[in-house]
Amino acid sequence: MAKESLPQITLRYNGLFDFDGLYAAVVDWAKNYGYKWHEKDYKHKVPSPAGAEQELTWEITKNVTEYIAHRILFTVHIWDLTEVQVDVNGKTKSLSSARIYIIINGTLVYDWQQAFEKGSKFAQMLGQWYRKLKAKDVESVYIDTLYYRIWNLHALLKKYFDMQTQKYAYKGYLKED
Repeated sequence: MAKESLPQITLRYNGLFDFDGLYAAVVDWAKNYGYKWHEKDYKHKVPSPAGAEQELTWEITKNVTEYIAHRILFTVHIWDLTEVQVDVNGKTKSLSSARIYIIINGTLVYDWQQAFEKGSKFAQMLGQWYRKLKAKDVESVYIDTLYYRIWNLHALLKKYFDMQTQKYAYKGYLKED
């Protein structure tokens, strides 16, 4: 299975946030764009006096065509995680206080069904020929779409953590927003 990886995108944040809201925002984003969301890993380390440590890995996938698929690997590492009760408009709300580091890796997968790869030598040659034939479309359509979708997810996270203005530089680029 041939793959093409995009540059990874990172985000660091230190402060108060609603962890359940973050979780829901990423899942909603995935559903909104037709992706499947899967939690691959969840590690919770025994809390120290500073707080707990968690490591999460989420995989977001979409089969774009019968030959091409998008895979987004979302890795979250959280340190010094503690629950804090905050008064919001007279109501008590539970928020998380932590340092968080998020890595987003995008990958374009060719032959996700392995129709050519698991076949005979002739089928493998056909797969290579097909990949060369579709190279122009792959770069101009499928890689660009994945690239800007990942930046859209990154902008959503930055907006969620209140780390940027309300504008998104690539908004409307894919003519979907």
